[in-house]
Amino acid sequence: MKSALRLRRPADFADIWTHGRFYRHSALVLALRANGLSHNRYGFVTGKRLGTAVVRNRAKRRLRAAIGQLHVGLLPGYDIVVIARPMVLTQPFNELLRILNELFLQAQLIEES
Repeated sequence: MKSALRLRRPADFADIWTHGRFYRHSALVLALRANGLSHNRYGFVTGKRLGTAVVRNRAKRRLRAAIGQLHVGLLPGYDIVVIARPMVLTQPFNELLRILNELFLQAQLIEES
């Protein structure tokens, strides 16, 4: 994922926590807020309760790959944070795509097809 599409500053994450909208699933939480840019920016949160650094990094890589596939179909102009819950570790990749697609539909970031 290009660095221009990544959320990195703690202030950006804090802005989403305080002013964003949240959509929940048992495996993932999607937090978003309009950013006023012509593109989306993405951040990923994997807490220590998921496991060791190796496990957390694997979860983030899988989530980045899934977002990479869904990115082209999303409405632009949002900061999006994907928060992994422990159940995400047992989900196959196709299921992650389905869950993310479902959350984006709830958030009305993609049109239902």
